[in-house]
Amino acid sequence: MPSLSQHHSSQLVKTLYIGDSGTGKTGSLASLVGAGYQLKIIDLDNGLDALVQYVRKDWPDLQGNVEFETLRDLYTVDNAGPRVKSAKAFVESAKLLTKWTDGSTPSEWGPKVICVLDSLTSLGKAAYEWARGQNPGAKEPRQWYFVAQQALESTIAMLTSEAFATNLIVISHVNFREMPSGEIRGYANAIGSALGPTLPKYFNSMILAETTGFGKTLRRQIRTTSTGVIDLKSPAPFKLESTLPLETGLATLFATLTHPNKDTQS
Repeated sequence: MPSLSQHHSSQLVKTLYIGDSGTGKTGSLASLVGAGYQLKIIDLDNGLDALVQYVRKDWPDLQGNVEFETLRDLYTVDNAGPRVKSAKAFVESAKLLTKWTDGSTPSEWGPKVICVLDSLTSLGKAAYEWARGQNPGAKEPRQWYFVAQQALESTIAMLTSEAFATNLIVISHVNFREMPSGEIRGYANAIGSALGPTLPKYFNSMILAETTGFGKTLRRQIRTTSTGVIDLKSPAPFKLESTLPLETGLATLFATLTHPNKDTQS
């Protein structure tokens, strides 16, 4: 039986990156481009504008290191209101996670590539529309939620497994919920309420993009330690500062987690 002295920390980062809309999650990916990583992004939010601008400004020669596929379900409007005309985003996302558009296999991309899912919130909605399309006559809508949750959790389990030998960032909005005790807790916003507390167990890191202050004192940062409302996690709790600058935080996080014996804070 192996002991702790024989344990080798993973050289791959699997992080759940949460935060309210507008806190700079997607744009902060730019520091990883500057750190030499290739990004392969499944874009379900159609919100890469900030990332594009930062990379063009700071690392114009590295724009080719970012690839993306934008996937969104097609909606239409009829007398019953808006509805999905073609629920394909969830299935197409799953296909891309098996084989990328260039024919490469994501699970074999290796440690210099980061697979980015942006966002879990939108993938959850796509999973729900897919589940509803599979059984449109269901008398109990909770069946759609259950199928969607199972499919989404299985996808996350696959992406965070050792067999998926690629770095992973899953971006999510935050779902704040009032607990039976009356306290407010924040979880990753997936589909329904059951998955939020469950998903962190699949990741070796969970971080929060947050905005503090107002006006001239406004500051955007990445938090690595828990708040009074949101539980976070880190595999290197004694190596990372509790907060990191948004502009460079992800690069610092990856440098620390992939080289745990190297001092990356200096």
